Amino acid sequence: MSFFLALMCMVPLSFMKKSFWLNQYLYFVLTFLYCFFFSFNFQFSNITFFLGSDLLSFMMVLLSFWICSLMILASSKIFIYGYYYNMFLLMVIVLLLSLFMTFSSLNLFIFYVFFEVSLIPTLILIVGWGYQPERLQAGVYLLFYTLFASLPMMVSIFYYYSISNSLDYFYISNFDSSIYMYMCMNMVFFIKIPMYFVHLWLPKAHVEAPVSGSMILAGVMLKLGGYGLMRFMVLFLSLGLKLNYVFIVISMVGGVFVSFMCLRQIDMKSLIAYSSVSHMGMVLGGIMTLNYWGLCGSLVMMIAHGLCSSGLFCLANIVYERTGSRSFFLNKGLINLMPIMSLWWFLFSCCNMAAPPSLNLLGEIMLINSLISWSSWVMLTIMFLSFFSAAYSLYLYSYSQHGKMYSGLYSFSGGYIREYLLLFLHWLPLNFLILKSEFVVLWV
Repeated sequence: MSFFLALMCMVPLSFMKKSFWLNQYLYFVLTFLYCFFFSFNFQFSNITFFLGSDLLSFMMVLLSFWICSLMILASSKIFIYGYYYNMFLLMVIVLLLSLFMTFSSLNLFIFYVFFEVSLIPTLILIVGWGYQPERLQAGVYLLFYTLFASLPMMVSIFYYYSISNSLDYFYISNFDSSIYMYMCMNMVFFIKIPMYFVHLWLPKAHVEAPVSGSMILAGVMLKLGGYGLMRFMVLFLSLGLKLNYVFIVISMVGGVFVSFMCLRQIDMKSLIAYSSVSHMGMVLGGIMTLNYWGLCGSLVMMIAHGLCSSGLFCLANIVYERTGSRSFFLNKGLINLMPIMSLWWFLFSCCNMAAPPSLNLLGEIMLINSLISWSSWVMLTIMFLSFFSAAYSLYLYSYSQHGKMYSGLYSFSGGYIREYLLLFLHWLPLNFLILKSEFVVLWV
């Protein structure tokens, strides 16, 4: 509750003149202070009023704080050119408030309310600070995909309340539910994660969003789906054993299809967005196996993907600001212009293909363990997924950094210190959190 009040007190600060960087410093301070509330296990601690945290919600809130502070660091253009930066800061703080409440709530209905509220500031970020006229269509896709499944979820929450007389997580347990209840409750999470077949809103939203919108979408918003499934799959244990194989097959085969689609993208952001669908498909598969490896692996993979994908979107934006284009056909030979930036492209591409010592590697190993122990047939899709993950990561790196430079897009800028700091702050936790992997295995 103390953090909720601290965030509320930051709302008026966003209206102060020239307070852009002060806001960003305070986000870092809050991130540092939140580390003292670390929760080692799957028992809720730090309970105040209707809020509390266990390891899962702690990691998700910490990721939200971190990504939101880096969002502001990446969006200095909004401040420099005066594109309503006070309104932008307000949207970031409202978004962070809703994410904090979503991940920290101990009640199913409060979770639902803030889960839906987080959609609004994201929509305003895309429509307000997006780059092209198509952002309106992307906003409509984002809104209606989520709202389509949101009302059935609310009805199923009321129905569950009429049966159990409580919506507290503490009392949530398996009950004899129908397939309708299962679909109504989980469909909103499938769309958010996003599962193949209901993923079309994601590439559209990413391509039209500003860098901050892409960062929060990839870094935290997709994780809402995974968090919700991990938290509420306990309601459907007996039904899940019969039904979950459908969603595992869809997410794994869909991941392979999306990997093929990545190889024929001509837009940097679009490629990174589709790779998110592929990675989160593995997370969904891991959660659906209903075993311990899958749960731990999904948590690790969500944190790793949040940092890696967000960093790649930052890199794509740095190129876009220099050249005015995200097309692979125009952005070639960038290693000649900004060789130091090419190192960062290489490092994040390596993380994206789960090369050691990144956190992605740990997550993929745990998820592969989980999925193969569930069924050895999944090896077929995992084989393709791992190979094509490396293939499109190398395609992204080699196509943009090597080749003959297009002479019309020349920039003498070697990159700002702010940009290198931004990339370093993505890369450092991504590669050093693997040293603290024992915390995830303690999650019982």
